[in-house]
Amino acid sequence: MTAAVSISVTDPRCGNASGVFDRWAASLILDERDVPFVKLMIQATLVLVPFAVLLYVKFHWLLGIAYIGVNFFVFVDRYILMLHSTSHRVLFKPSLRALNHYIPWVLGPIFGETPGSYFAHHVGMHHPENNLPEDLSSTMRFERDNFWHFCRYLFRFLFVGIFELNAYLFRKKRGKIARRFIAGELSFYALVTALMFVNAKATFVVLIIPVIAIRTLMMCGNWGQHAFIDAAQPANCYLNSITCINTRYNRRCFNDGYHIGHHVKGNRHWTEMPGDFEANIDRYAQEGAIVFEGIDFFEVWFLLMGRRYNKLASHYVTLDGRAHTREEVVKLLHERTRPIAS
Repeated sequence: MTAAVSISVTDPRCGNASGVFDRWAASLILDERDVPFVKLMIQATLVLVPFAVLLYVKFHWLLGIAYIGVNFFVFVDRYILMLHSTSHRVLFKPSLRALNHYIPWVLGPIFGETPGSYFAHHVGMHHPENNLPEDLSSTMRFERDNFWHFCRYLFRFLFVGIFELNAYLFRKKRGKIARRFIAGELSFYALVTALMFVNAKATFVVLIIPVIAIRTLMMCGNWGQHAFIDAAQPANCYLNSITCINTRYNRRCFNDGYHIGHHVKGNRHWTEMPGDFEANIDRYAQEGAIVFEGIDFFEVWFLLMGRRYNKLASHYVTLDGRAHTREEVVKLLHERTRPIAS
């Protein structure tokens, strides 16, 4: 357990724009710190779009496997967190506002994100409900170290999630978000249907595998982010979320590990996350927040599925300066994964 916290501050590519390309990209967007998003958009377009077209022209399973590898091991994690950040904070200037649709509507389908669905679920539902019972992805009622409970959680999301989300949005009078969500879903499934007649194998690789994989991974991540909940204060962002520091994931994925800070202020800029955490460590300690070092949400999920509490405890960060035994930390973590009646 760690008594003093040393933070690897941020992705090395953030900061003020420099160089011809960076200055050009910065001229298009509202915040020059988001130049990495413009780069990522262009890179993904130049690599994956031609690759996908090639699969439709001349499909081969080895090419399909290579495509999935490039998609998932080079781009997808960074794309999802770019989508996340730009869902909370508009990227392009008002004069170029149409370009704000490029990330979710053009790139989204090849990364397993049906257009409009991420914004509808994450911004339109998850943040307002904050993992409480009306949150359709709430982890509260589940035993969060139980693989079969996770399977129930995942299958519900995969098979009825879109219908529940649509009903939720209309019930909460968020009709504009609901209509965009419906349009995105219908557009995606119409595209899949049409392209199945062009090349079914390519469509399976380019569109179907990603949407199943990404929705599964997103639920693994959300489960890890909201696995440790204080039953006495389930609405407290410091006690229903976790933060992961000093990870490769943060460096690649725009500081997404600072999940508590993100729930405290949803539109906080990704470059500000580590500094905010460092400036408020005393608050985190007073609240009893759970912070891990050296692992990310997906590793937290994996360790919980194996009930490897000793391993989780070895990554637990002590914020209050008091010495904690391994047994005390394991007990705390285990207690915070118990089901909570709504």
